[in-house]
Amino acid sequence: MPKKLFVVFLLTLTSSCGVLTSNIPQPKKEFRGVWVATVVNIDWPKNGLDTLEKQKEDFLKILDFYQNLNYNAVIVQVRAAGDAFYASEYAPWSRFLTGTEGENLKWKEDPLPWMIEQAHVRGLEFHAWLNPYRATFDLNTDILSPEHDYNTNPDWMVKYGTKYYYNPGLPQVQEKFVSIIKELTSSYAIDGVHFDDYFYPYTIKDEVFNDSITYYNCSLPNQSLEDWRRSNVDSLIKKSYTTIKEIKPWVSFGVSPFGVWKNKSTDPRGSETQAGQTTYENLYADPLLWMENGWLDYIAPQIYWSLDLSVASHKTLVDWWAKNSANTQVYIGNGAYKVRNNSDQAWEKKKELPNQFKLARQTPEISGNILFSAKSLMDNNPDVVSYLKKKYYKWPALTPEISGGQKQPSENIDIIGKVQSDDFLTLTIAHNDAIQYALVYKSGKRTASELKAKKLLDKIFIEAESNQVQIPKSVLKGKRIAVTFLDRYGRESQPTIIHLKQISGYGRKR
Repeated sequence: MPKKLFVVFLLTLTSSCGVLTSNIPQPKKEFRGVWVATVVNIDWPKNGLDTLEKQKEDFLKILDFYQNLNYNAVIVQVRAAGDAFYASEYAPWSRFLTGTEGENLKWKEDPLPWMIEQAHVRGLEFHAWLNPYRATFDLNTDILSPEHDYNTNPDWMVKYGTKYYYNPGLPQVQEKFVSIIKELTSSYAIDGVHFDDYFYPYTIKDEVFNDSITYYNCSLPNQSLEDWRRSNVDSLIKKSYTTIKEIKPWVSFGVSPFGVWKNKSTDPRGSETQAGQTTYENLYADPLLWMENGWLDYIAPQIYWSLDLSVASHKTLVDWWAKNSANTQVYIGNGAYKVRNNSDQAWEKKKELPNQFKLARQTPEISGNILFSAKSLMDNNPDVVSYLKKKYYKWPALTPEISGGQKQPSENIDIIGKVQSDDFLTLTIAHNDAIQYALVYKSGKRTASELKAKKLLDKIFIEAESNQVQIPKSVLKGKRIAVTFLDRYGRESQPTIIHLKQISGYGRKR
């Protein structure tokens, strides 16, 4: 065989066998999120007793790490166990932030606006993660604030295992939680509200969740205990979604349920798995119903198992959720905490996690991934991080659009002024309160759809009251750039071509 033909043959062979990975798709829109767990200081802060300076430094390290990895969202736990990481009317300060529950002598200002701002200036969405029903993390109630619901509303509490939980069947509990949602959505510039997988607690053998009196008083005639419990969770989901959308329709609502809805052994619609517990039968949550009724913007099933684990294959479950989604963006929750830290030897492989991302990208119904949790990639496995950056996150990506927006995106955003200084090109735009980011691309094209992610030079946050965009000198390369604007629903305007040499002062020596 001639030498040139042999080289072509070899390249074709290695590509088809997956040896070369340069063909991994790099989508322009993909949700790339990471959970930042605050309960018992899993990810942040390292310690509630740390100084303000150290807490801020550690938070920025998380943001910088994931910005560098071209992620576009952080899901930060702001309610861990009946507490708050912000100045709340409805919950005491979290001891995981301040060192002592209910007291805050450290943060002179509300920390949540600062956290949101720092995420936004790095091009990261900020989703406020809440645990709805966990009231305490253990049975040591002496450390709780006098303002904690355990003390102010003891009749709301159900002891189960080693924790106290809110009773989801009580109307007062739902009303309280809706008030918390209103407060967060109204008062803070969050991009999303996020619930995790803890609804009714995971089943503990020989333990009884004692809500029998509430069931007797509040259930419908002939309604089973199981259906009544599910109806309580359904009600909270619907009320939360409606509350958010009435206040700020661009704020997304997402839930990350346990990865197995039902096993096929108990329901023909279930997955080919043998999970010991399921989200429908043990946690009394029915995310399929929520999607069908349009009560979610996104769902992120926690599929924390390896690709080929026999009892609950990641591959099987991704396929199942892809086929059973409706009206909702689907992001896969990935268990990064298991990398080289699990009895399942599949997690020892460098490519186990990357191959899960590859599967998600190859599945049309899947629109992104969320990692649990932030420290998992930061503390260990630099080879995995390097591989992910090189092959999967080489270019930035925009988050998927939020459907159902009430306002139409602007086809064109008028740029009414351009001023070149030593450090910036400052653009003045016609004021538009729906615009959140300016996107700067390397070259000019006619339509936004032609602008590729690899050409995206910068994503610049625009303050709500501002009508100016400062483009750093470092990204002003070539003869022209294209600038588009991203609204709060994630919709991109048509590009404006800026010919740099036509701007007064451009190119002068500095």
